[in-house]
Amino acid sequence: MDRTPQIDLFAARARQPRVLTVSELTADLKALLEGRYASLHVTGEISNLRRPSSGHVYFTLKDAGACITAVMFRSQARLLKFSIEQGLSVVVRARLSVYEPQGAYQLVCDSVEPTGVGALMLAFEQLKARLAAEGLFDSSRKRPLPRVPRRIGVVTSTAGAALRDFLRTLHRRFPNLPVLIAGSRVQGDGAASEIARAVQLLGTQDVDVIVVTRGGGSLEDLWAFNEEVVARAIATSPVPVVSAVGHEVDFTIADFVADVRAATPTAAAELIAPVKSELAANLLAHQARLLRAWESTREARQARLDRFRARLSDPRRLLDARRLSLDRLEARLLQTLRAANGQRAQALERARQRLERAHPRARLLMFERAVATLQDRLIQATRRGLRTRVLSFHGSENRLNALSPLAVLSRGYALAFRDGHLVKTATDLAAGQSLDLRFSDGTAEVRVEKVKR
Repeated sequence: MDRTPQIDLFAARARQPRVLTVSELTADLKALLEGRYASLHVTGEISNLRRPSSGHVYFTLKDAGACITAVMFRSQARLLKFSIEQGLSVVVRARLSVYEPQGAYQLVCDSVEPTGVGALMLAFEQLKARLAAEGLFDSSRKRPLPRVPRRIGVVTSTAGAALRDFLRTLHRRFPNLPVLIAGSRVQGDGAASEIARAVQLLGTQDVDVIVVTRGGGSLEDLWAFNEEVVARAIATSPVPVVSAVGHEVDFTIADFVADVRAATPTAAAELIAPVKSELAANLLAHQARLLRAWESTREARQARLDRFRARLSDPRRLLDARRLSLDRLEARLLQTLRAANGQRAQALERARQRLERAHPRARLLMFERAVATLQDRLIQATRRGLRTRVLSFHGSENRLNALSPLAVLSRGYALAFRDGHLVKTATDLAAGQSLDLRFSDGTAEVRVEKVKR
């Protein structure tokens, strides 16, 4: 009898479900999901992109039916060749992570690749668009190359075939033309920084033009010349820069920023240096034409001088004639001046006499007396008018005081006001109302006890 209830109790306890805490459930899900999706590839569209000051990149990966949050930490984000942008379709390689305090899951990305176009090509187009918007590709900022440079600076690998091809062509066209070489790596990590430093260094040297060059290769091989640091160094160079990177079909950011693009290193040498022998021949031809032109001009001017000499007579006779003519003109001028001065003296004396007779002293005296008389009359008229106006003002003041309600109040009358309004009849009053009685010398507050009509 005593064992049966005990057996039923154990059976009931066995049938009860397991109760998990939230932390236990989240931990089970974390272990299940992170173990199941330790590495996966997911494709979608970038949205809700955020880049806080920490350097991490936060975004949402979405498609038509769902979305999931994702993060790429700074150590991985800085390795990207392109810039993650809103609306970009990508494939991410990531692991699924569960954040237990919030019960949320997200993708932790190790790499991001754009769909449809390679990461390097996308990075190329993004940087090209940004630098073009800044005006670094504008033709207005392109500088012409010197006709015959005194010294050339070259940025390239000292072990590459590009340098040998450039120097061979350059010295074949213009032997002994000075060249200053700033060696740098032209591919691989850190090559872009070396190229930029080499361009900046040559900009401080005595060179007339800088050539940035290397041989052909894949997009990855030429990538150092697509880095922003190289573009900025070329754009700020104090001397013109020629970009000769790769083959004729290869284009880099350096080509767009440089003042001149050459298809190959050999073409760069042909652009920069003229053929010295041809230049010397041209100079000799110009010299010969200049000498012929000078000789022709000299002969023409000598003939003109001879014609002038033939037409010119003895200058002494001409000077004697001019002296005699000058003496006669001087005598006539003196005679005319004396006569004119006499006439002006007589006219001046007559004018002085007329002025003396017409002196204004008498008229001024008469005017002064007339002014004094008018002044006295004006003062008297002003005083009479002022007295008349004062009398009129006092009369108006007396009439106004007679009509003033305050004068009526001074005779024992009062005005009743209720709520600031004048009470005109007893019908406007009711018992219990407060009134203000205004007398001539003040106001009294009263209460209506009874109204008699």
